[in-house]
Amino acid sequence: MLSNETVSLIHLNMIQGVGLKTVQVLRDVFGSAERALQATSEELGKAERLSPTMRDLLSRKPVQYPIERELELIHEYGCQVVTLYDDAYPSRLKEIDTPPVVLYIRGELAPEDTLSISLVGSRDAKDYGRKVGYRLSYQLAQRGLTIVSGLAKGIDTSAHRGALEAGGRTIAVMGSGLSFIYPATNSPLAEKITASGALISEFPMGVKPKPRNFPRRNRIISGLTLGTVVVEASNRSGALITARLAGEQGREVFAVPGEIFSELSTGTHKLINNGAKLINTVDDLLNELPPYVLNQIQSDVPASQVRGVETEASQEPPIEKPNTKPEAVQSPPEVPQPVESTPPPDLTPDEKTVFDAIEVPASHIDTIVRTTQLPIGQVSSVLLMLELKGIVQQLPGKQFTKAN
Repeated sequence: MLSNETVSLIHLNMIQGVGLKTVQVLRDVFGSAERALQATSEELGKAERLSPTMRDLLSRKPVQYPIERELELIHEYGCQVVTLYDDAYPSRLKEIDTPPVVLYIRGELAPEDTLSISLVGSRDAKDYGRKVGYRLSYQLAQRGLTIVSGLAKGIDTSAHRGALEAGGRTIAVMGSGLSFIYPATNSPLAEKITASGALISEFPMGVKPKPRNFPRRNRIISGLTLGTVVVEASNRSGALITARLAGEQGREVFAVPGEIFSELSTGTHKLINNGAKLINTVDDLLNELPPYVLNQIQSDVPASQVRGVETEASQEPPIEKPNTKPEAVQSPPEVPQPVESTPPPDLTPDEKTVFDAIEVPASHIDTIVRTTQLPIGQVSSVLLMLELKGIVQQLPGKQFTKAN
């Protein structure tokens, strides 16, 4: 049951043009948001700290739809609402210059979410970036860190999935009200996030996703966390806004090096040149965290507990560095010796079909397509997911092998 003060803050949050400073002034002058909303035009006129424009706005209280409808949507979608003045409000977010007055939550915020890292990047990420985002997220989640991102296509999606696959927590910060999932294709992922973390937004429930909303929500992504990792970003990427905000908020900024000829590496390399911490392994990031954080997380994970994601104990690093060696001097890859591989029990039907079609020691993608009779686009997508899960490994020449 929402208190009268919370409902009043929700109402103020719905009035376009009313922000944190206005709310603080109203609470100072009238003692509460509830009393401020009840103020007459005469009483508002005596509030010298309010501009004439703001007095008029508060007299009219223009909103897109009635507050009663907002409360219905909150109930319909099973949302919690916390305000800046509640004890349950995230402590790190309170520290930034302009914290949201109201946070809508689907799922649950937990005390351990104070130990979190945001991971962001391009919506048009390449295979390299998606693998890196997934693996970093997986390994950080295994160590007890919550992964925060924005539910967008590309790197955000890989980050959320990595955390979920590791059995960890993840938070998606939305650029719309929580009655809208954007992009719609991530609706199943959003449902999984609500079960192992939360969807959160500062926007009223009925606000549709609009371009101007996303840069604004980025301050929440960075503000919730100890630091922000950028994976694959061009010079015009919104991920760079998140990185800039993280720096302004006094949080760590990390960047993963990318392929030198890729446009999606220009932004991350610029960040590194400007002082962002370069990340090659998960330990590079962990070593930059304060000692009190490391004392609260699992700083090392035995290799036996990692399914398909390389760790420091592996022969290969967890993040695949871009290959800059000339092709002529590359050594031929070692093809694994024939080993009988049993598919993990949690594969989807398509994943099991594709997995079973891969012969030992390796199969070309065209052979897999002929064997499965599935469209090549679908096979490519399934193979990528199997790679992200560490069950399949891609070799040069579009050859695929089952991981040992």
